[in-house]
Parts: sequence; structure tokens; C-alpha cells
Amino acid sequence: MDTASIISTLHPLEVKVLLSFGQNTLITSALLMDKLQYNIGQSNQAISWLEQKNILKEKSRRTVISYTLTGLGHDYRQKGTPEERIVSLIEKEKELSLPEIASKLGLENKDVGSAFGLLSKNGVLEMNEAKKAVIRDIAKLAVITPIKDLLEFCAQKESVVEDELPAGLVAAAKEHGKKRGAASGILKMSERDVVEYAFTNTYPATVAALKDSGLTGDEIGTLTPDIIRSGDWRKKGFRSYNINTAPVRVLLGRKSPYVDFLDKLKDQLTSLGFEEYDGPLVETEFWNSDALFMPQFHPARDIHDVYYIKEPTHAKEIDEPFLSNVASTHENGWKTGSRGWCYKFDRNFTKKLILRSQGTVLSAKALTTAKIPGKYFGVARCFRYDKVDATHLADFYQTEGIVLGDSVNLKTLLGLLKMFAEEVAGAKEVKYVPAYFPFTEPSVEVHIKHPILGWFELGGAGIFRPEVTKPLGIDVPVLAWGLGIDRMALMSLGLKDLRDLFSFDIEEVRLRRRS
Repeated sequence: MDTASIISTLHPLEVKVLLSFGQNTLITSALLMDKLQYNIGQSNQAISWLEQKNILKEKSRRTVISYTLTGLGHDYRQKGTPEERIVSLIEKEKELSLPEIASKLGLENKDVGSAFGLLSKNGVLEMNEAKKAVIRDIAKLAVITPIKDLLEFCAQKESVVEDELPAGLVAAAKEHGKKRGAASGILKMSERDVVEYAFTNTYPATVAALKDSGLTGDEIGTLTPDIIRSGDWRKKGFRSYNINTAPVRVLLGRKSPYVDFLDKLKDQLTSLGFEEYDGPLVETEFWNSDALFMPQFHPARDIHDVYYIKEPTHAKEIDEPFLSNVASTHENGWKTGSRGWCYKFDRNFTKKLILRSQGTVLSAKALTTAKIPGKYFGVARCFRYDKVDATHLADFYQTEGIVLGDSVNLKTLLGLLKMFAEEVAGAKEVKYVPAYFPFTEPSVEVHIKHPILGWFELGGAGIFRPEVTKPLGIDVPVLAWGLGIDRMALMSLGLKDLRDLFSFDIEEVRLRRRS
């Protein structure tokens, strides 16, 4: 790059460096901060730019070690080191055990032990036959003088460079300085590289051309209201602008399209009078399956379809009377008019902890406190072993809901499913398919047609069986549904793969948001 081209690319920070120092000056960040009042970022940036333009080159590099007093160091300086305080206490008390010393001085046992070890090693203290510390030779206490002097010296400045320390204190600083865990020591040691840069042979021609151009480094780069009001713009020049340079990209903070979709779903349901419920990700087999009249020998409860918790494996208890009611319903039908499943209900198995495999667990728990009539919904993250593909994920979101009342029926339920399929998912083609679930009768699946993926199930629904509602204290019809929100979003957002909802490609997510 020729000199004229270099001049046109110089930033005011670089211009001031070139005009402020001679060719033989060694440039450092500290020099620019001192002479030009640059901050550390400006200093490093100016040096980096000049180095890239081959105007500066690295000449030397050295590591500088510095020491800073910690809070503990300041405390020792004011109150005395543990060694000093221990000796003073024993002079007064004559003999003390180490625990007694720690208690009287308010020091940690380990600190007292370390201090006694140093004093004992140097002949200041010793243990008598009663296992108590006593004075041996007080004159030898001078062993701690370097530590006291070091604390005093380091207290004079915020940070002391190792080269500034008197020769007699360097060893003590190295011994007590800590890079990591400095809070537990008296000195924090820091290392930094000091790099000196020299001007290259291009410096003379560059500075000459710079002076001919009239640039000073004080040119205005941004026209602010203050500059206009003060009239400073009349006294200074302006930096040149390249109108072909692309503007700075402004990235506004926005919600993920999928999060926005979930929020709109919640707003829509609450505006229809639904109350939202929620629950933990870790559930018991009882609420996840048993309360829904799913027999304990059902294949969907196999270890290959449910994620069990390794530790702890079981809950401590299940609330009564729900446990007994549900157990009796499984065994003999209880008071529901059913014969149940006719097996011995396992009250230990029902306490097993699993990751929630279906959102209907929220509906079951909601029945225990639900109002009649009432409308409830939840958005639940569920976990189920499955092969991941365009319409299946191993963890997914469902929207669950129940409607309780004497007048609700299957027609009411189909109307709700139609709303989800058409208004939430945006499907044009919808169909209902008869289904079977252990906890609803009648049962139905709602299917929608995707323009690329074709027909797929949106979820299941039905009217809760008495074997579900009565043990939990409800004796009116209850409509229930569990629909895949991921699949609704897949349709609504115009995607063709569920995995795109959770994409790590932020540019793709931004593009989807704009569309």
C-alpha cells in the first residue's frame, strides 16, 4: 500500500500517535495512556492498527509481575500477623493449646497451625509436656519481619511491581503471592506482558505525508448536538467518509419465533377464560400414569419408553386419599362402576420418579383442586424415548387442557380441537380419527395436513373416564386433550422439520422472524 493510501485509512488515534512521538521512541500502551490520555482499549487498538499497516513492529516483550494487598493482607497489617498475635497472647497467658489460641484470637484452626509451625521451626515457640504452646526464644521473632515490611511496602501503592521491591522482600513476596485463590492469602500476584514497539522505515514518509495532508487527529468523526451548539465544528476539520461503506448492522433484541408462538397461544386461551396450570418436570408414576387409569403393566410404561430418575429413585409419599382411591380403582373399580384392571396395585412402583412423559399429568393433578364449571390449560415439556425425525423429538411440548361441567360433551370437544387445528396451527384440512386411550372414552385423534409432510397427528383427546375423575373428587364430565404444540408451530410458521424450531443457526432464526 502506498503512502497516500495509508494516510486515507488512518484513524485519529493513529494520527495522534504518529504526530506525537519521534522515530526513536519505543511505543507502549502505558506511554499512550500517559501522554495521550488514551484508555487501555484505545491504546491497544491504535498499536494494533499501526502494526497491521507495518508502521510499528514489535521490538521486545517481557513479563512484569506485580503484587496487590488482599483484604486479608490489609487485616494483618492493621491487627498484626497471626504469628505476632499468637506470641503476644502466649506472653500474657504463659501457655495455651492451639484450639484455645484459635478461640481467643478468632482465627481458623488451620491458620493457627500454620503460624505455630513457622514459629516452632524457627525456635520462637515450642510445645510443653501438657501439649500447650509456650515461649522458647522471643528474640527469634524477627523471622516475621520481612512479612511485616512487605505488608507496609505494598500498602503504599495500589499495585507494586516486583522490580520496585527492596531486594530483601522479593523472596517473601514470591512466597506469599497467589495467582489463584488470592483471597485466602495476603498478596495477589498478577502477571502481564509489557510489549515495546518501534517505528519501521515507513515512518518518515508517512509522517511527512501526514503533515502535508493537514490532519491533526482532532478531526470530527461524529456530529453531535453538543458540537453543533458549541460551534466547535467551525474550528475543526471533519474525517472523510466512504459513502460506499456498508452501514453498521443493528441487531434488535427479539423473541424467538417459537417463544412468540407459545405466548400467543397462552394469550388466546386466557382470553377465552381458561386458567393456566403448571407442574414439575420430574413426576411420579402415580400422577404420570396411575391416576390416569393406565395399568402398571401397560407397554407404554416400559423402561424403553420412559426416562427413570437415577437418584433419588422414589418419592417419599403420595397424597391421600388419592393414592388409596386410585389403587382401589385399579384393583376392583372402587366406586366408579367399573371392575378396574383386576390386579394387585404396587404402591412402591407408583412412587417411582420419572421425567414427565405426557402433559396429561397436569390435567390429572388439576382435577384435585378444579372448580366446577371450569376451564384449564397448560404448556408442558415432555420427555419420551423416540426416534428423532421431521415430526418426532425426544423432548417436546404439549398443550394440555380440561373443561369441566354438566353440559359439556363430545361436540364441545370437537369444537375446541377445530379451533386448535385451524386458528392456532393454521391448517386448511382437518380430520378426526377414532382412537383409544386408557383414560378417555370416547377418544379421538385430530390430524392436519401439512403442504409438504402430508397428514400427521396433532394429538389426542376425549372425555375422561369415571375411573380417572371420581378417585380425584370430580363427578361431572371432563373434556381433556393433549396436543403437540411443536407440530402446531411447524404448520403455523411454515416449517417442514421440528428440529428447525430449536435451531442454533441464529441467522436462520432472524430470517424466520422477519418472514
